[in-house]
Amino acid sequence: MNSGKIDVLLGLQWGDEGKGKVVDVLTPKYDVVARFQGGPNAGHTLEFEGQKYVLRSIPSGIFQGGKVNIIGNGVVLAPDLFMGEAKELEKSGHDLKERLYISKKAHLIMPTHRILDAAYESLKGKDKVGTTGKGIGPTYTDKTSRNGLRVGDILDGFAEKYAAHKARHIQILESIGFKYDEAQLAETEKVWMEGIEYIKLFHIVDSEHTVGKALKAGKTILAEGAQGTMLDVDFGSYPFVTSSNTICAGACTGLGVGPNKIGEVFGIMKAYCTRVGAGPFPTELFDETGQKMRDIGHEYGAVTGRERRCGWIDLVALRYSIMVNGVTQLIMMKSDVLDTFPTIKACTAYKVNGEETRDFPYNIEKGIEPIYTELPGWQTDMTQFTSEDEFPQQFKDYVAFLEKELETPITVISIGPDRAQTIVRK
Repeated sequence: MNSGKIDVLLGLQWGDEGKGKVVDVLTPKYDVVARFQGGPNAGHTLEFEGQKYVLRSIPSGIFQGGKVNIIGNGVVLAPDLFMGEAKELEKSGHDLKERLYISKKAHLIMPTHRILDAAYESLKGKDKVGTTGKGIGPTYTDKTSRNGLRVGDILDGFAEKYAAHKARHIQILESIGFKYDEAQLAETEKVWMEGIEYIKLFHIVDSEHTVGKALKAGKTILAEGAQGTMLDVDFGSYPFVTSSNTICAGACTGLGVGPNKIGEVFGIMKAYCTRVGAGPFPTELFDETGQKMRDIGHEYGAVTGRERRCGWIDLVALRYSIMVNGVTQLIMMKSDVLDTFPTIKACTAYKVNGEETRDFPYNIEKGIEPIYTELPGWQTDMTQFTSEDEFPQQFKDYVAFLEKELETPITVISIGPDRAQTIVRK
């Protein structure tokens, strides 16, 4: 952790790596925590003092008293969902208004964006991406096509701007013949507009200046990514990806900082692999082993409740993620989920059309055969351990094997959902 630098924390797989818990463990060391991309489709679950919280748009540093939390310009924000989330936290005694800063340049998810989301998915038929239906994709599409509505717009002439954007969306929906419930839209809009008024109670700022001044003052900043590297719009398993840059470079564009300001890059991975929704997944297991991982790991979506697909760790994809992010430290989550398995497998290479490769290919949709290395399981309940000295030899061997394959140190190991079940290695 360096003052005057931004440390970045991101997922290296297909999301759901357990980022929320790690941010919560790391935030006490930082002055500022900032979200730099994504929207309310990502749920970061935090558990402590017997309470469980799911954060969707609000940075995970909000539970640490007195920290500045920033929703950056790369985030897309749904005012109604944001209001619901913030009020829920206020009920539990966390007042956010003084500590939460929202970028004027963050784009707003309109009620009609959600209808467009449903419309576009229905047009795709069997090629559905499996979006969460929260309007994220259409909002980023509007942003890229220079038709977006931003948080800063609510401060001036908002009614006209909103009406114009809505009219354009309705026109698109009519042109593709998509039927939607007008009464339901009016109902959603009512709550959405309340959310707009609610947002005005927070610090609405030019967040790039907020971040820049904090860096200049020697403050420590943690940038928190949502989703995971393999869902990045440029480097993920396209088109089965999200609409933003989930990689480290996204922190530069999503917060307005130069690449020379990036310090440590913490890459979070699970001891195995999961994926939600459609899209390729080379190490996916369709047998009882996969089902066992799902049950022990409670692999169901934090926001949607959807079953996650499970498989062995994929080191080809992880090496790729480490490279494109410039990862300096690895954090391994959910190691305890593998506690009972007699044999652990790790995919070290792919066989593509009969050729063996350690490089992540352009297309992983078909013809990929994972090549596995088998390691003996540790078959020990590790959930109560408090130091790495207690780790069984087989687990130490697994960690050493991963570090050698990935050429990056694993500095933190999680052995359960609670904040206390986190072992920082010497």
